[in-house]
Amino acid sequence: MRLHKYLRQEALPTPFCPGCGCGTILNIFVHALDELNFDIKRLVCVTGIGCSSWIPSPYLLCDTLHTTHGRALAFATGVKLYRPDLSVVVIAGDGDLLAIGGNHLIHAARRNISICTILVNNSIYAMTGGQVAPTTPKGVRTTTTPYGNPEAPMDAASLVAAAGAKFVARFTTAHPFPLKRAIKTALNTEGFTFIEVLSQCPVSYGKLSGLRNPADQLRLFKENSVRVRSLDEARKYPDKITVGVLVG
Repeated sequence: MRLHKYLRQEALPTPFCPGCGCGTILNIFVHALDELNFDIKRLVCVTGIGCSSWIPSPYLLCDTLHTTHGRALAFATGVKLYRPDLSVVVIAGDGDLLAIGGNHLIHAARRNISICTILVNNSIYAMTGGQVAPTTPKGVRTTTTPYGNPEAPMDAASLVAAAGAKFVARFTTAHPFPLKRAIKTALNTEGFTFIEVLSQCPVSYGKLSGLRNPADQLRLFKENSVRVRSLDEARKYPDKITVGVLVG
């Protein structure tokens, strides 16, 4: 019940698909706020368009900006410049932050402005029908790559680190406790902080990849994850899901 002070009761329960990882991420984020005794009135959450954009808006009991596709970090930068006393968090998907919003992501990290960014990576454009995304694994079928994705997925963590982010981490929804610790660290770190969260999508991704059961995706995350302590160490495992604090 103590978590209710962070949530809009009229918006519950969530409309996320059964087994979707977005509900897990919302749960973990709220627990991180609670453990930090975070003042919800000092928090602004900014998001774009997509399934993961429903994590902060309308569920969190704070000021939220539900903005246009790909522009969450541009809006968040404006909020932080106008009200530097507030904590600004961006929660958005891989299509939102890495495709149409990729340039904003690079320059937000380069400027090292104090914004905590949580990238929800479900490896597909889920809400709009299952199109290929910048993070779709090579060979996976989507509605726009029916013979398999011919391209390698983007390494978001390496991109953001190279641009100058102060703190970079990557975990999956199968790693709730280290993910929660990373969120707490990111919220308490000055400068641009970035956490990539690999999240299961049993509907749009699952129906095309043969992983309709969310438990199968979580099992895949666990069985293929390697814990690392830096980006240099992560590069030693190109065929694994490398998780951990990579910068910071």
